[in-house]
Amino acid sequence: MELSSTLSLEMFGEPFLLEKRIRLLHAIREHGSISKAAKAVPMSYKSAWEAVDAMNALSPEPIVYRETGGKDGGGTTVTAYGERLLETYAVLKEEHQRFLERLSHVTDLETGTFKTIGRLGMQISARNQIQAEVKEVIHGEVNTRIVLLLKSGQILYSIITKEAVEDLRIEVGQIVTAICKSSNVVVLSEPDEAFDNRLEGKVVQLEKDSINVKMVVDIGNHDRVVSVLPLEALGAMGLEEGRDIMLGIEAKNIMLGR
Repeated sequence: MELSSTLSLEMFGEPFLLEKRIRLLHAIREHGSISKAAKAVPMSYKSAWEAVDAMNALSPEPIVYRETGGKDGGGTTVTAYGERLLETYAVLKEEHQRFLERLSHVTDLETGTFKTIGRLGMQISARNQIQAEVKEVIHGEVNTRIVLLLKSGQILYSIITKEAVEDLRIEVGQIVTAICKSSNVVVLSEPDEAFDNRLEGKVVQLEKDSINVKMVVDIGNHDRVVSVLPLEALGAMGLEEGRDIMLGIEAKNIMLGR
């Protein structure tokens, strides 16, 4: 029995560099186009952009840059930081393969323990996962208010229990991942003090089905927030791509991960 495993890297507790994402980055570097790169991997155009958005959101620096305009209509490029990531990943993958080869010689693969280990991994289904810096930790009797600085410069607030702060060892200056379900992100027609978080951004994508519309909002510096709304809200609120809007999120709906 041969032991095999794909190499996946996490950043701030979230899947970051996966094998397929690496292939996508190489294809973007080769073709200079997200649509051509998606076909080469292969994956859908939508999945390709979602993968790019996820990597850019979790990374301290942009990995992929999208150029617009120009005589050729723009293109997509891997940044210098992205190039260094590809080089590092190649080295790590080589070492990873050597590790598997050594492990296959010293481990009993028939005991079934590897199946148990595989079940211990768990990923989060929440669509919004954004990197942020802890700027302030305000303790209350029961809950703690965490003040977060996003890469865009906007402020995000999270309210979690004191036990969670202790378990995660959250301190000022740390980088954490702010997590929020898309159903907890609402569109505000005007500033509403009922929402601790009021983020400004631009609608960059709308996807509709027979019931709902998924709206992707760029809140600055490659950070994107997804909101799922009833389809009737699309016309009632006049939502369209390119429009500047404000999003509201209650602080209690912002979970944190490290």
